[in-house]
Formats: sequence, C-alpha cells, structure tokens
Amino acid sequence: MGSSSYKAKQMIVMRRDLKMRKGKIAAQAGHACVEATLMALAREGRLDEVRVLKDEDGAPSWVALDHPESDHTPLSDWFDAGVAKVCVYVDSEEELLDLAAKGRELGFIVALIRDAGFTEFHGEPTYTCLAFEPLSAEEIDPLTGKLPLY
Repeated sequence: MGSSSYKAKQMIVMRRDLKMRKGKIAAQAGHACVEATLMALAREGRLDEVRVLKDEDGAPSWVALDHPESDHTPLSDWFDAGVAKVCVYVDSEEELLDLAAKGRELGFIVALIRDAGFTEFHGEPTYTCLAFEPLSAEEIDPLTGKLPLY
C-alpha cells in the first residue's frame, strides 16, 4: 500500500485467516472503529466537543468535532476531512497481537477486538481485528503502510 495522501486517517486491521462472513467483518470493524475513536476523544477530553449536524430538514446527518481554528490535532483533522478509514489485513492472530503491541509501545490508542465466539469460532473467544485512533499519515504509515488493503 505504501504512504497515503490522507492528512489523518484511522487504520483498521482485520485478520484474513479467519475467513469471517462479510457481516461479521463489518461488525468487528465497526466495534474497533467506534471504540478507538471514543477512547481518543476521551483521552483528549473532547467528548463535549462532539456535535450532531443536521440536514436541511433538521434530521441528524453527520457528526463533527467543534474546535478552534488554531487547534489542529490528528483527531480534529480526521473529523474535518470526513473520518477517513482504511481497512488492511494480517494473516494471523500473532501478527495482529504484535501490531497492537507495537502501536501501544508508540503511545497510540489501540482498540483490539476479541469476539466472544457465540456466532462463529466454535464458542472460542477470538481476536478478530484492531483499530488505531485517528492518526496522521506520518505517524501510522511506518506501522501499517505496507499492509495490503482488505
């Protein structure tokens, strides 16, 4: 994949070796994305800056992060640019856990998702994916930039 043109993005890493159904993949990636984003907002003390924008009929249509023009972090840049997410894959639990450990060593928030195994995986709790907090391309590309797109 190489470097990206995104100013800030959220990387979601799936385990391809599990051969999950499409719906299961979507659910696991969704869990990871939401968890990592909420943890990043909470860490920065910005939960109260989240706003729901409305369409012309007054119906909720989008979520934005209020912030002063001078306050640009990867998290605010990510919201401003439309919450870019990139899904890549690894081929084993070992690779997934190693990536999570490396991300945490770098100080990144990592939402590592462990499925309970009730609907798949023969009742065995299984690590399925992870998501990093929204980060600048310069921060996350050295860790995930060579992983193939899912």
